[in-house]
Amino acid sequence: MSTSDTPRYVRLRVDVVLEIDGPVELASAAEARIDADEFMPEEERVPARAAVNEDSAEALAYLVEPFDLIRDVPGIEMVQASWSSEEIEYDPDALEWDLGEEDGAEEDDDDRS
Repeated sequence: MSTSDTPRYVRLRVDVVLEIDGPVELASAAEARIDADEFMPEEERVPARAAVNEDSAEALAYLVEPFDLIRDVPGIEMVQASWSSEEIEYDPDALEWDLGEEDGAEEDDDDRS
């Protein structure tokens, strides 16, 4: 594939399932991030602190920075990023959580249609 054939924009999707085994520590880290955010208006800090103490998924969203995933990758520039975090039911034995090659094969078949 020549350089002119390569896509200019690429969407990278990453799914990560995390087990929260220290919700107090997670909330404290999120509060520290909120306190250190020089761009957050003061009136947003109180509800943000409350949110991270009530919801571990919310706390995690304050701590995850997509730019950190690609910071040292040469030849790219982040154009747009969004992310979310939510509590889920997780069963590692369920088919929906199987991240094996079978899922990739189906996607490849769909791309050729």
